[in-house]
Amino acid sequence: MAVKELTSADFEQAVKGNEIALFDFFATWCGPCKAFSPIFDKVADENPDIFFGKIDIDKNQELANAANVQAVPTLMIVKKGHVIYQEAGALREADLNDLIGQAKALDVEAALAAAKAAGTDQDELIEEHDA
Repeated sequence: MAVKELTSADFEQAVKGNEIALFDFFATWCGPCKAFSPIFDKVADENPDIFFGKIDIDKNQELANAANVQAVPTLMIVKKGHVIYQEAGALREADLNDLIGQAKALDVEAALAAAKAAGTDQDELIEEHDA
């Protein structure tokens, strides 16, 4: 599936309308963003069953603030309407593919229930990734 450039207006529909969605928050002036972009595009082409969107933080400052984006690039993965991963930094292709595999395998309801029972953070269900 081709990567779609999103705005604040269509972000919510992308979250609600797709089981799994990956979002790349980027800036045109950001060197690491430019390096990550072809990787994101290639992995998007290899995963047509997943929605891939890019959000320019300079054109969508309100959305970036609402998503608590502190640095770019920031990758956000949403599954069934829940943010399951959000981390700043460019990833290698193998690391991005690994995260996608984890996202596909994650049982969101079970992970939320386990996090709630353990009293841990329910905002990020895939553990922080060591790149």
